[in-house]
Amino acid sequence: MYISQESLKQTHIRLCSVIRNSDFKIFEGTYMFEEFPLNEFHSKMNPESLALVRDSEIWSQLVESADQTKELFTIFSFHFKEGGDNSGFVGWLASHLKQKLGTGVFVTCGQNSNRGGIFDYWGCPAELGASAINEVKKLINNS
Repeated sequence: MYISQESLKQTHIRLCSVIRNSDFKIFEGTYMFEEFPLNEFHSKMNPESLALVRDSEIWSQLVESADQTKELFTIFSFHFKEGGDNSGFVGWLASHLKQKLGTGVFVTCGQNSNRGGIFDYWGCPAELGASAINEVKKLINNS
């Protein structure tokens, strides 16, 4: 992990380069969080889930869904290039989307050493999904 001292402008310039050089993917459809008790992992874990996380009581998996009775999310992801300084990326992009769209996001991170290291799944309310993706594309194309 990188530790750097830089101005806000320097951070913006660096992270515009990071987003431009990332592998950006948009997932089709909508997703929801499905919860189940810890002791039901082996019977409920969905191998198609994008993310799986737990606390002291439940597992929560991010699965594709079109169930309008659930809170649905649009999902996109970033794989970052190996050796790049992506420190501060989550806060930078989350703040940008909050300012532009008025929405918060969730981010689930993982690591794939075969693809450069850290990757992020981003979720935003499905009703703002197209707008969020357009904002990300603007940052990629105008940076």
